[in-house]
Amino acid sequence: MQLGLVGLGKMGGNMRERIRRAGHTVVGYDRDPDLADVGSLTELVDKLDAPRVVWVMVPAGAATQSVVDELGGLLEPGDIVVDGGNSRWTDDEKHAGELAAKGIGFVDAGVSGGVWGLKNGYALMVGGEAEHVEKVQPVFDALKPAGDFGFVHAGKVGAGHFAKMVHNGIEYAMMQAYAEGWELLEKVHSVTDVREVFRSWQEGTVIRSWLLDLAVNALDEDEHLDELKGYAEDSGEGRWTVEAAIDQAVPLPAITASLFARFASRQDDSPQMKMIAALRNQFGGHAVTTAADKA
Repeated sequence: MQLGLVGLGKMGGNMRERIRRAGHTVVGYDRDPDLADVGSLTELVDKLDAPRVVWVMVPAGAATQSVVDELGGLLEPGDIVVDGGNSRWTDDEKHAGELAAKGIGFVDAGVSGGVWGLKNGYALMVGGEAEHVEKVQPVFDALKPAGDFGFVHAGKVGAGHFAKMVHNGIEYAMMQAYAEGWELLEKVHSVTDVREVFRSWQEGTVIRSWLLDLAVNALDEDEHLDELKGYAEDSGEGRWTVEAAIDQAVPLPAITASLFARFASRQDDSPQMKMIAALRNQFGGHAVTTAADKA
């Protein structure tokens, strides 16, 4: 099938390549002309045969709203917009309503896989009407990992991004647990090789995971994380998860504590946040703040 893809950054660019490798046609647009296949959204829409599918991979909030607004004026009834960024689920409901008034479908897609997605595939959590999801299914099949898992039609519009938000909240808590364990191991004098302790956990233990593998990768690159500053950003989904839990009266003590731990990194050089920063860089290519940067 044909797909328009808006936003060709770290994830969008790799997604374009993976979809093309599956035999589909992708017309990509980015503000950086060196990355783009076309020079404007108008040109992108003109190059696609109706009914069109345009996938948006830009930052949540104003950037996504701007692209959705422009696409709403360019697309025709029967076309579909997919928001694959990390938008808040309440924004999905707004965008779906705005586009539905023009006869344009909307699907929200939570996408997980980071910089490893090109090789390993992307886990996809989508929301929207079944007929709209079905039209995009060939692209979902191209992006997902091989095998039976890695894709779910989670429910109505907003369900995909809500599921991805909860996924990221769980991710916060898991990374925090590894980081706290790492700091405690580093603190005691009796443990002389913390990196190899982490490596030993990769097989046969109940805490083995991809995040653990990435922690070992980070420690192989910088055994004591001396080159990192103990500072880690929060990208929004953790806050939204806690806010949703408050709205629903659902207790989330571990996820909430992990979010607050990131806030603590704003104040002091936290050893735990060095590990969080290292893990975020490993799985998502997120920028890190080095000790030199903070000097």
